[in-house]
Amino acid sequence: MNIIFKDIFQLYKIGKELGLSRKEINSILLFKNRYPLVLALMLIVILSVFAILFWNIALILYVKSTEPVYPRGALYSSISLKDFRDEK
Repeated sequence: MNIIFKDIFQLYKIGKELGLSRKEINSILLFKNRYPLVLALMLIVILSVFAILFWNIALILYVKSTEPVYPRGALYSSISLKDFRDEK
């Protein structure tokens, strides 16, 4: 943890030597105002929509795969192996 503070302090010194103000150095280090708030909100909304669609499709596929083969109340198939034997 101490190394991180030394690196940040070193970056402040380099920024001061380059003639940057403290506000400019902070904005570079903390990535402030890199992306406007509107773009960040749009990205969150788009990712949320894709996540909801993905989970809904996954749920639908799961429900379809666990449905019984025969509808409720129907009798099971009466085909047996005897039906496929060659009768000569």
